[in-house]
Amino acid sequence: MSSLSSPNPETTLPQDRELVLKVIPMPADCNANGDIFGGWVMAQVDLAGAVLPARYVRGRMATVAVNQFVFKQPVRVGDILSFFAHVTRVGRTSITVQVEVFAERFSAQGQYVKVTEASLTYVAIDLEGRPRPIPRDGVEFPAHLG
Repeated sequence: MSSLSSPNPETTLPQDRELVLKVIPMPADCNANGDIFGGWVMAQVDLAGAVLPARYVRGRMATVAVNQFVFKQPVRVGDILSFFAHVTRVGRTSITVQVEVFAERFSAQGQYVKVTEASLTYVAIDLEGRPRPIPRDGVEFPAHLG
C-alpha cells in the first residue's frame, strides 16, 4: 500500500458513524515493504463491516460483495486502527455497509489519518446457505433508510 493522498492527510474521527472495531497490527501482519498487508486490512474491514448487519439479520449471513475498497495511506505496525461503519442500504435479503478506517500513528497519538474506506454487502442466509429475507418485525432500521 503506497501513500496516495496529500502529504498532510490528518483528519478528525467521524461523529456520525459507529465505532465497531479497534485493532493494532503486529509485525507478523507486514508485507516485504514493512507495511501491513492489504489483505490483512481487508479481512479486518470485513469483520468490522459485519457488526451492524448482524443486528438486523438475526442469524447467519455472508459477505457477497466488496463494492469498493480504497487504500488511502499505508498502515504501519503499532498503528491503532479505528473502524467506523454505517448502513447505507437495506434490501430484502441484503445490507450494504460503508466502513472507514482511521489510523492513530504509534508516534503521533491523538492524530488521525484516514487509511482505508470500503463498501461491502452482506446477505442473510439460511442453514443451507441460501438467501433469506431480513426480518422486519420489531426491527428499527437507521432513520436515513426510512
